[in-house]
Amino acid sequence: MNIADTTDSSAPLALRSEWQIEIGRGRENVYLTKSAEHPKLVEDSATEVFVAIVAGVDFGTLSVRVTLLDSERGRRGTASAEYPLKRRREDPNFATQSHTDQMDALVKATLEVLETTGVNGDAVESIAIDTTGSSVIPVGENLEPLDDYYLWCDHRALEEARQITELAHREMFEGIDWCGGVYSHEWGFAKLLHWLRHNPDKRGKFVTAMENCDMVAATLCGITDPAQVKRSACAMGHKWMWNPRWGGLPPQEFLSKLDPLLDGIRTKMDGEYLTSDKLAGHLSPAWAEEMGLRPGIPIPISAFDAHWDAIGAGCREGDVVNVVGTSTCIIAMSRKATLVPGVCGVVPGSVHPQFTGIEAGLSATGDIFEAIAKRAGTDVKKLSRGLENYRAGQTGLLRLSWDNGDRTVLVNSELGGVTLGWNLIHTAQDELFAAIEGTAFHTRIILERMGENGVPVERVINAGGIPQNNAVLNQVYANVLNKPILVPDGVPTSLGSGIFALLAAGRFSTVEQAQEKMCLKHKTYVPEPGAVADYNKLFKHYRDLYFALGRRDAAAVKLGDVLPDLKKIAAEVTAGATG
Repeated sequence: MNIADTTDSSAPLALRSEWQIEIGRGRENVYLTKSAEHPKLVEDSATEVFVAIVAGVDFGTLSVRVTLLDSERGRRGTASAEYPLKRRREDPNFATQSHTDQMDALVKATLEVLETTGVNGDAVESIAIDTTGSSVIPVGENLEPLDDYYLWCDHRALEEARQITELAHREMFEGIDWCGGVYSHEWGFAKLLHWLRHNPDKRGKFVTAMENCDMVAATLCGITDPAQVKRSACAMGHKWMWNPRWGGLPPQEFLSKLDPLLDGIRTKMDGEYLTSDKLAGHLSPAWAEEMGLRPGIPIPISAFDAHWDAIGAGCREGDVVNVVGTSTCIIAMSRKATLVPGVCGVVPGSVHPQFTGIEAGLSATGDIFEAIAKRAGTDVKKLSRGLENYRAGQTGLLRLSWDNGDRTVLVNSELGGVTLGWNLIHTAQDELFAAIEGTAFHTRIILERMGENGVPVERVINAGGIPQNNAVLNQVYANVLNKPILVPDGVPTSLGSGIFALLAAGRFSTVEQAQEKMCLKHKTYVPEPGAVADYNKLFKHYRDLYFALGRRDAAAVKLGDVLPDLKKIAAEVTAGATG
């Protein structure tokens, strides 16, 4: 930071309570004027501070959010714009999105946030992008899209994923162990191979495949030569089995043996694979004009939304961040690159450039809550009224959260939701509370697997959209996990992309410095001993059911106690509440 100090140089600039901030429109001449509340300070003197304003961009499933942040005050303002998700009633696995629709929405949201905040576009020093993933687009010459994105929630590539998994184990390819032992139908190579098999008329035009985050960054930088594209280590490591340990992507021999349609694919996807402390390029004049920004500003290597949401939520080594939305993405960081069976990604530099990123998750969370409410002819907000009065285990229901399959630790898309303990008077609200408990139990399965394999789990942070508005969920998680749950006191979405934009602008030299300034304070939900004890009893049954029903080769398990115990626990909880 460049400071021209006309006052006592020992005055603490970081203490904002001692300063009145006056920000002029234009290239960030910001005056921190000492306030009358501190008469010991010299009156009418000022310190000129150069503040960086940056744009953090978050592409979600249905909309893009653009947030302006400045390096002194944090969030200035946010605007969003929607785009359609294309589904087919006859094929529930189909989910695509147009690159053009996404870019149009980005322009709209950027112009809106500049207008509503009154910030001159020339003052924005950098822009950083995160997206969903794995969301894959095939491109031709000049990086022109040959089709829409196969969005993260497109599940058509089930057969391709099965074949990749089987071949990887047969060939003893190390990469399969680093993605939990099972390659998912939600990931890059499965989706690309599905597209190649089902689009013979477009194969001849195929040049390369791109992840959503890399495609947006390359487009904004004006890159048209695939060889010049810089790819995200986060995206390619978690979804394409890229790792420096085996020289990058899987060997060409392996890929060709999978299907000759992949002949030469390593060359087509060649290039630099980088962490997000490096640059993808600089904003092109054409896109700068469209977006009302200054050409030439830096754009860092992009990443997935959940990984940067974790950074924006304040994630550090020893933390686990549950990014809870339609699904849950669980993010952790470790100094050691340690294999975790059943966990879908262990990738150096994927979250924080200096740590190994670990990714796991639930295939559905908020989507389960929405489905329960929809079946009851209402919405989640209305159905949630009164849930604060529920106690641990009082419904007598135990619900496995497999409505959209299992992402971690079984990695099994064939599974479906299971609810045990129904009687004739259970309500949709009972099921909703049991579903919240079920997602918490599933999260405990995952965190215990991480801990057993050397991943530190010292703090748990609930981020994403749902925890901001659902105190019941946060308290249930605290009780099930028997750990304090920290929740950002505000909306952390786009803060992660903003932090990496500030690094690209040179305002901070480390992620930790930027987090210290930008991240929100946390609200804390503390475990309740009585509920912890009840949930420990229920979790034993949940864990037995999870592995017994979730694996074809599961050993026999005695389940005769499950239903009687559910009734017994519910009766004890109810008696305790009324006694």
